[in-house]
Amino acid sequence: MPLHESTIARLKKLPVLFRIDDVRKFTPHAAVFLSRAQKKGYIKGLTRGHYVNSFLYEEPSVEQIGCFLRPPAYISCEWALNYHGITLQAPVVCTVITLHTAVGHNRRFQYGDVTYEFSRIKPSLFFGFDYQQGFYIAKAEKAILDTLYFRGSVPVEDELEMTEVDMKELTGQANKYPGSVQKKLASLLNMTVESR
Repeated sequence: MPLHESTIARLKKLPVLFRIDDVRKFTPHAAVFLSRAQKKGYIKGLTRGHYVNSFLYEEPSVEQIGCFLRPPAYISCEWALNYHGITLQAPVVCTVITLHTAVGHNRRFQYGDVTYEFSRIKPSLFFGFDYQQGFYIAKAEKAILDTLYFRGSVPVEDELEMTEVDMKELTGQANKYPGSVQKKLASLLNMTVESR
């Protein structure tokens, strides 16, 4: 029984999302503690060394998990477009934009019903996001530009709801992107004007 009480006491010291290094601060046998807590269903593993403290807290949001795994990071592309109401198409992939260099083979990660996709961006393009409810998410204008930059086009271009998009900010931010993105944006804006 003391082990159970000790486990609960240790879990109380941890936030909803934590790393193995957080556990090492109060127990010399972090791997054993994590293994036992996971087997009992107190915690859930995300990726190697990253966990959800599901025993004491509600499940974190998709966005919170994405930003936690590869900081510094923000949510963008289709997920952010849907978040801002620009597209009504429900995304199946949560795109996490990061400066983190370790993207490589671990670019995609599945947790629950959501696929996370990590994309590295150069520091000069790491801007245009806000902090919302425990995570960073691209502003509407930045989400459009990131989608053009990483995907080459915006899904269902003819169904975009652009009325809340600040066109001045959008074109101003576009100047920081490569010429190919600026051309794609011009084409997108022409299509949007024609469809009205």
